[in-house]
Amino acid sequence: MKFSAALFGLLMAGTALAQDGSDAAFLIARDAFRAGDINKLERAAAQLGRHELTPYVDNYRLRMWMEQGDPGAIRAFLERQDGSYVAEKLRADWIRWLGKRFAWNEIDAQYPKLLAPEADVTCYAQQARLARDDRRALDEAARLWLTQLEPPEACVPVNEALLFSGRVGVDDLWQRARRQIEANKTGAAKTTLGYLADSQAPDSRSLDAALGNGMGYLFRQSADWYATRAGRELAAIAVQRIATSDPRAAAEQLEKLQPRLQDGESRWAWSQIALQAARKHLPEAVDWYARAGDAPLSEEGHQWKVRAALRAQEWGIVHRAIDAMPPELAGRPEWIYWLGRAHKAGGRTSQADALFAKIAGQPNFYGNLADEELGRAVLPPPKAEAPTYEEQRAARETPGLKRALAFFRLDMRTEAVREWNWALRDMDDRQLLAAAQLAKGNQIWDRAINTADRTKKEHDYSLRFLAPYGDTVRPAAQNQALDDAWVYGLMRQESRFISSAKSNVGASGLMQLMPATAKWVARKIGLRDYHHGRVNDTQTNVLLGTSYMRLVMENLDNHPVLASAAYNAGPNRARKWRAERPLEGAIYAETIPFSETRDYVKKVMSNAVYYSALFNGRPDSLKARLGVVGARVADAPKDADLP
Repeated sequence: MKFSAALFGLLMAGTALAQDGSDAAFLIARDAFRAGDINKLERAAAQLGRHELTPYVDNYRLRMWMEQGDPGAIRAFLERQDGSYVAEKLRADWIRWLGKRFAWNEIDAQYPKLLAPEADVTCYAQQARLARDDRRALDEAARLWLTQLEPPEACVPVNEALLFSGRVGVDDLWQRARRQIEANKTGAAKTTLGYLADSQAPDSRSLDAALGNGMGYLFRQSADWYATRAGRELAAIAVQRIATSDPRAAAEQLEKLQPRLQDGESRWAWSQIALQAARKHLPEAVDWYARAGDAPLSEEGHQWKVRAALRAQEWGIVHRAIDAMPPELAGRPEWIYWLGRAHKAGGRTSQADALFAKIAGQPNFYGNLADEELGRAVLPPPKAEAPTYEEQRAARETPGLKRALAFFRLDMRTEAVREWNWALRDMDDRQLLAAAQLAKGNQIWDRAINTADRTKKEHDYSLRFLAPYGDTVRPAAQNQALDDAWVYGLMRQESRFISSAKSNVGASGLMQLMPATAKWVARKIGLRDYHHGRVNDTQTNVLLGTSYMRLVMENLDNHPVLASAAYNAGPNRARKWRAERPLEGAIYAETIPFSETRDYVKKVMSNAVYYSALFNGRPDSLKARLGVVGARVADAPKDADLP
């Protein structure tokens, strides 16, 4: 049977109208759920038809009827939607509801079926186990004592059970409070110290004073402050608070206090001064870490001890500091690489090469550097065979991906990304490549990249390192005399090529421009009639972004590492983070104080290597791109008002 073009057009229009109608019904149902209007929700549900997001509306209805106490309907839905994201979220919400009503038997039945339980839900399950005297729940709580520093409300009864069991003593309470104070979770620290016996607990006003104004507290403390542990601990806490803004002033105070402190108290205070000094790149940090001796360190403390030694080029300390890390932390690529470098600096090349071989081939900053240490070129692996028709059809028909595409269609990006990522959980490489191709075909660039990033053995780096908007980006880069691989590497990290992207601090568009920066650049380059409403226009955003990249480069020694750091954290900070002497680019990157910027710079620079290889068909060198960052200089920047 043949259809005319007109008839085919009418059929397509009818399909679109039906979709628009059911989309509208879903949005009404969602809004009714949020407003608590069950009647409106039921009317909208009746208009849905066979919509991809019908399970979400069923979920809304069940959550609104939860108070009616009909668990059978919930169980039936969970069985029907088993393994889906919407079932996972309903089961978690149900456990929260059950936990507040002490329905431990149902929690015991439901919790094992969760695939990725969140912390508060896990604590409700632990409460259920404690109710039947399963002491393994206390074992789990004990393992989290020093890491779960701000527990959800549901975890409080579990921690209290741990305390009342006698498995947590006075030393454990002070150690946890110290970790919380280091992480600036002072409210949580007060809660922890509140569990001390009255005879051992610090006075609440004194604790507030030490936390709020360390220097003022030390000046006003009583003459016999050292007579009790609480008094000594408060003095050490006051030193820690001073160190967050002025490590040298804190060290001066600790020198005076140290004769009255016990070893554990003074060593912790030195470790805190050292941590803050390392973050501020003070040369004394290495010595202050030495004075901390064997004080227990947090993950941050361990890592900044290594970074301080890297800045000082103290390879022996780098070696010992990484050896002292907990195994899981020491097993991260960055510390495997730097331990290898420490061995190499000590002439132990075989040990170094064995460490480099552990991470070589990984498509990341330290995998790239390890490859180059072993004399291997950094190149994308052979391209996998394109997904077959059947593989592509299976991706299109995957329920979770269909739901994600429906959310994308409705501009509900947060829900879409969650649903998409959940659907990928058990996919093999062929399925991932087909899903990535599906995302690319729908111009959902970020999901295409992130999905292709997950493959283990079969890879397509043209999907991992997509380069959309080529007609705009590459000419703009050429006009600014910029390396297009670096521009794409930065854009990939900034927005994953989502043209409407907006950060939580107000940065917009493909190149994530802050309003003040965009306005400054527009004025600098003479862009007439610019207003912030144009910032998400692709051509305008790329013009402003690449112009800013050029200006930053010109103001920062034409060094892409400095410029990348400046693009994320501002040129003044990038300039300030240089050392008093030339510094290896990789060390500069690793010792950036802001974790977000540190991760950003590494990824931008590694991205650029892969884009260069894809664009030019030959290997590139990350080491050459990183180069050497020049010493800090007092010269004024070319553009003093560069934002």
